Amino acid sequence: MLHSWLTPDRLWLAIGFAGQALFASRFIIQWFKSEMEGRSVIPLAFWYCSLGGGVVLLAYAVYKKDPVFIIGQASGLLVYSRNLYLIFRERSLLREVAAQGKTGS
Repeated sequence: MLHSWLTPDRLWLAIGFAGQALFASRFIIQWFKSEMEGRSVIPLAFWYCSLGGGVVLLAYAVYKKDPVFIIGQASGLLVYSRNLYLIFRERSLLREVAAQGKTGS
């Protein structure tokens, strides 16, 4: 009985909803973090949820063969990836500066 209900279209629909839930969760994460800090902040988890949700939604868009949705998700992935790169580059530079300060160089 489960087999007859679980069609490829329904499986992809579930994947699409899961991607949307992951993508939407980034706003809840950002809201809670901002409340904890008492100011507006964008935590690292926001970008991970953006990237993960974007990848899942892009896969769904490709399955649906929707060019508008595909372009929208693909371009978003560029932004999320770039932001993560910039965050990690900054952290790496800060670690280097801190290490230089400890060694006195």
